[in-house]
Amino acid sequence: MWDQMIKRGTRIPLWIVPAAVVLLAVAGFLVYHYTSHQSVVLKGAVIVNDPDTRRQLPIAGVKVSEPHGLATGTTESDAAGFFSLKLKPGIRRGQGITLRFRSPDYKPFDLHDFAGDKLYIVRLDPLNTPKPVDPNQPITTVANVEVRYTVKAITTSTIGSAVKTFQIENKGDVPCHAQYPCSPDGKWKAAVGAASLDAGAGNEFRNARASCIAGPCAFTKIDEDQFSRGGQIISVSARAWSDTATFMLEAEVFHTMVSEILHKSYPVIFGETLNFTAPAGAEGVSIEADINGESIIFPLGPDVYLSWASCSSRVDADHTVVYNCELKPGYRFR
Repeated sequence: MWDQMIKRGTRIPLWIVPAAVVLLAVAGFLVYHYTSHQSVVLKGAVIVNDPDTRRQLPIAGVKVSEPHGLATGTTESDAAGFFSLKLKPGIRRGQGITLRFRSPDYKPFDLHDFAGDKLYIVRLDPLNTPKPVDPNQPITTVANVEVRYTVKAITTSTIGSAVKTFQIENKGDVPCHAQYPCSPDGKWKAAVGAASLDAGAGNEFRNARASCIAGPCAFTKIDEDQFSRGGQIISVSARAWSDTATFMLEAEVFHTMVSEILHKSYPVIFGETLNFTAPAGAEGVSIEADINGESIIFPLGPDVYLSWASCSSRVDADHTVVYNCELKPGYRFR
């Protein structure tokens, strides 16, 4: 606007310049005031410290705090190891902070860093280091590991078909004289007929159809269609305004039931660690493995227990269950 005024030779009022400066100053103050009072939220994840990145598993239940009172409270890592810690208003980005991580199963760790928009990835060392394997201890081999679980599924299958015929007896070429029933145009005397079928409890009809199959079908009409949508009971009503006609009602019978389907999959093994997932709704999760050449099925149960491995599980946002099992001393994968 000012450029156009200058080009046109318009004289700019002197009060506009200081007013614009004041507006800019006020806007800057509001932005500063708003940003300075916004709480900084620190986000990150806690995982196992291991030189093999494939074994850096998420750690749940780790308490995260700021020991100098800069946070609004404490938090815990979730099943995926994620944590979110909100700092108090007035704590600016770039200010020094200390994040304290505590878990009964891992060594305590304090992270000295600066508050900011970054992802804080923390790796914790297990509290109890594994004992060295006794060379004289016999080694049990675990081979051909397979995961088994069942999933409930709704299955529908055809168990047969049903058919029924019915006749509509009528005399053709008889004027109607407005006496129900008549032909659609109201000219000829007509007759009506109906039929129904019941598939039985737990069953339903599908692909149902009704047709005239004999007689002067050209002078017939389906009046009520209670069959094409299917269901346990279907019916049809028709009329004929010529000589006697024969109709047929027919459909396939389907039965729906809930069944359990067995699924098998193979876990991923890194060193002494076994990993696999199970979908939401999986039941009876177990592991089948050859222990020293003998095939045995090991149900995991609600405690996720194996005699030859230490296992844990977590549930993801999509309800997928992630399992991790680490061999106990004296066992090895083959």
